Amino acid sequence: MNESLSLLETKNKHLKLFHMNQNLGKLDRILRFALAFWWLGPWAPHYDANWANLATAFIGWVALIESFLGWCGLHRLFGVDNKNQ
Repeated sequence: MNESLSLLETKNKHLKLFHMNQNLGKLDRILRFALAFWWLGPWAPHYDANWANLATAFIGWVALIESFLGWCGLHRLFGVDNKNQ
């Protein structure tokens, strides 16, 4: 019984490491969605360098996912919290 409780506590500690609290405010989420809509749609800028087109698409997908989740990894890394704005 004690061993199973220890495993459960360990699992909960690991889950807390990956817990994502929202750190993006409403305006930030709307702007990220607009950027993603623009860069993933037919209005996306097109460059001669294929890597630049892939980078644009990648950034667009990241912005779209962040707009839905309300969480940004860079904001967490730098300690920025715009949730109340």
